[in-house]
Amino acid sequence: MQQKEKNKIKIKLCGLMRPSDIEAANLLHPDLVGFVFTKNSRRYVSLERARTLKELLHPDILAVGVFVDEEPEEVAALLSAGVIDLAQLHGKESEAYISRLRELTEKPLIKAFSVREEGDIEKACESSADFVLLDAGSGGTGTAFDRELLAGMNRPYFLAGGLDASNVGEAVKRWRPYAVDVSSGIETDGVKDVEKMQAFVECVRRIENYDKS
Repeated sequence: MQQKEKNKIKIKLCGLMRPSDIEAANLLHPDLVGFVFTKNSRRYVSLERARTLKELLHPDILAVGVFVDEEPEEVAALLSAGVIDLAQLHGKESEAYISRLRELTEKPLIKAFSVREEGDIEKACESSADFVLLDAGSGGTGTAFDRELLAGMNRPYFLAGGLDASNVGEAVKRWRPYAVDVSSGIETDGVKDVEKMQAFVECVRRIENYDKS
């Protein structure tokens, strides 16, 4: 994924699990969707399910595989097979891990950082990953971190954590992230809600259109 269209905020809808989720995504056309491969997550999808979902996904929408401390060979295999287009590392993956994964694949890597203090921002700025994602806790919890810490960011980033249609507009206007990432904020009773997905996407695009006017 190239860093182009500088003023366009990328949208990632994460934790998609059902064909109906993909159908909604195809209509809304976010830039990316996420499949969670962590087995202890309630949003976990198997390789077979992810392959099916990817086949249903519009070819212009990139699929991101979310992993937590998975073996590099396993991550690379899914990238090579075309099941996913990018890998998001959401565990304690080190720089050595990223270097090893780069030996196995040339596909883009996103490293997620749980932000609790200024030092976490510094680590994200220094990461060798293609992209970094800033979240609260282990991700997918619907909680936000202290966004005042974003003042220390000196590179493009995915903003996650506690976002939904009610607050993403303000977050985009103030912080201008490279991308916004949402999962629980577009769910009702633990499943993706088409109306919430639509409201989230439209809110981000409304801000973009306002900026261009």
